[in-house]
This record gives sequence, C-alpha cells and structure tokens, in this order.
Amino acid sequence: MDRLQALSVFVAVAEAQSFAEAARATGLSAPSATRAINSLETALGARLFTRSTRRVRLTEVGQAYLEEVREILAHLQAADDAASGAANTPVGQLRITCPQEFGRLHVTPLVAEFLDRHPQVSAEVLMLDRIVNLVEEGLDIAVRIGHLPSSELTAVRVGRVRRVLCGSPDYFATWGRPQTPEDLAAHRVVSLASLSPTGEWRFGPEGAQAVRVHPRLCVSSVAAAIDIARQGWGLCRVLSYQVGPDLEAGRLETVLEDHEPAPLPVHFVHVEGRRAAAKVRAFLDFAAPRLRRLEILQ
Repeated sequence: MDRLQALSVFVAVAEAQSFAEAARATGLSAPSATRAINSLETALGARLFTRSTRRVRLTEVGQAYLEEVREILAHLQAADDAASGAANTPVGQLRITCPQEFGRLHVTPLVAEFLDRHPQVSAEVLMLDRIVNLVEEGLDIAVRIGHLPSSELTAVRVGRVRRVLCGSPDYFATWGRPQTPEDLAAHRVVSLASLSPTGEWRFGPEGAQAVRVHPRLCVSSVAAAIDIARQGWGLCRVLSYQVGPDLEAGRLETVLEDHEPAPLPVHFVHVEGRRAAAKVRAFLDFAAPRLRRLEILQ
C-alpha cells in the first residue's frame, strides 16, 4: 500500500473511530486497514491511536497529525480537481455549519434550492449554537454571527442582526412597557443561558451600560424562550432574525430599541480563500446575495 492510500486510511479511521468502518469506507479489508496504520506508525516512530476492544482514539500526536494530513489531502484533491476540470464544476458533498435557528429559517432553504441547481452536489448542514472548528471537523463553510477574531479564514459579510428585547401585546397590557433598562427589575424575564450566562445584560451602542437581571426562568433553548414570551409570560432577549416572523405578525413587540447594543455582523467563513472548491464558490455566489436582500439582516 502506498503512502497516500495509508494517509487516506488514517483519516478514515480517525473519523470513524473504527478500523472496520474505515475499511468499508475505503474499500479495504479490516486487516488491510490495520496493516496500513501499523506501517504508518512504524514509519513515523510514533503511535497515532490508542486501541481498546470497543473504541479507537487518536493520541495527542495523532490529533496534530490528522490536521496536517487533512490539509495535505485537500491540496492534492484540489490539484486533481483542477487537472480534471472539476474545479470549475460544483461536485461532491458540501458541509456547512450554522446556528440552529438561523439554519432552520435561512440556510437550509437556500441549500435545498442550491442542490436543485447543482445535481452533482450533496450537502450536510450541521446546526449547532457553538463555534465549530472548520478544519478539525472537515467542514467547508460556517455561518458566524458576531465579531470575528483574527484568523486565516476568508469571510464574506452577508448582513447584521440586532439584539432585541421583546414581549407579547398581552404581556405589555398586564405589566406595562419598560422605559429604561433599569425598569427590567420590575418585569418577568426569561433568560437564555447561551446569551447571558452571567445574568448581566449590556445596553447602549458600545455596551457601556450594564444591568443585572434576575430572571425567574432560564432556558437553554431559543425556541422555548420565544414560545414563553409569545404566550405572554415574560420578556426575552434574542437576536432579531429569531423573532422576525413574530414581529411581522404582531405576536411579539420590541421595547427599549433606543438602548440596544450595536448590531452583530453576520458572515460566511471558509478556509481555502481563492483556492476554494467550485462547490464552495458556487454556494457563496448563490447564497450571499440572497441573504443580503433579507430585511431582517439589514
């Protein structure tokens, strides 16, 4: 077995955490996959996996080696694609990660339409309310909401979202409307653990005004917080796109608009820059203009 095939087997074992599954994925027998890894470890003079009867795990050396090997294989695939013309034709699996509600409302409909236009592309959308490492997870594109740290990722801005405080008309009829952030002390507040883990909400364009809230209810689900606010139980603070349909329909109304923090930017980010695969470039060219036209992202 040549070195390139052994590296492909290594990545397959690392992703499947199983020699048997990796062998099936690469079209080899389980003993052949095992021999490939043993030969690779012998050549490197380092153990890449720890093995047990139930599971295969990367060692610390193996984890670092995995990132390097993935990059090498990606460059080789890009070279092959360029030579065969596939670099100019969207093909293969497109893997995207995004926040759950943003994915449900805006990304998955775009992906479905994109797949209709490009029959040689398949897609996986990983919807998680946490930052995912694109390289480590083998992802092509991520939606990031918030200010981006310095990195080697390429960013394409598609809009911005506000952090809004909202409640139902029935709630305001019973409890009144807060006129200042300090008034929240007299209101029922539903808190989202992911957005305000410290119990402190910041207001004003620079976030200079800090107000400690004492929520009677704290939930980990955006959808649950919005449902409770929609039912008239209390106020919730969410991102504007998450309640766009409710605001348009009048089921929820915003308050303290003059005290909102500065909007948060929304970007697509990806790894390869100008060398990105055709499937990535084609999706960005397709999706970015459509998101920019959404009123909720203005």
